[in-house]
Amino acid sequence: MKKIALGSDHAGYELKEHIKDVLYEAGYDVLDFGTDSEASVDYPYFGFEVAKTVSDGKTDAGILFCGTGIGMTIVANKVKGIRAALVNDLYTAIQSRRHNDANILVLGGRVLGKGLAEEIVKTWLATPFDGGRHEKRIEKITEWEKEHFM
Repeated sequence: MKKIALGSDHAGYELKEHIKDVLYEAGYDVLDFGTDSEASVDYPYFGFEVAKTVSDGKTDAGILFCGTGIGMTIVANKVKGIRAALVNDLYTAIQSRRHNDANILVLGGRVLGKGLAEEIVKTWLATPFDGGRHEKRIEKITEWEKEHFM
């Protein structure tokens, strides 16, 4: 069973709650790092918490939500070992996994409807990394992180 970390700010809260239910129904072990309402909060805290748990290997993947997804993507990609992808369509969901081995999916709560978001999540989680020629590119990112990240 895959363990998935979730996090959102106030603008992504409603979509996070919906996707959390979808993941539970599909049998995933879900860790919800918040937020727990639509009251205004600062997204970096939640993004960093999810990214750290994925980077540390405590969860297999993460899904972050904010208004557009842009802020959470920026935050998550500041954490060593994270390859967060902002996704608004099925093709990008597939490619982010197949070619980039993305380990965090980011969705915009004010951009996506629940139906499309569900399909994106299901597709993203079901898509494996292709490896091959893409593996060496991921390795280059990892090597750069080793040299430049603390």
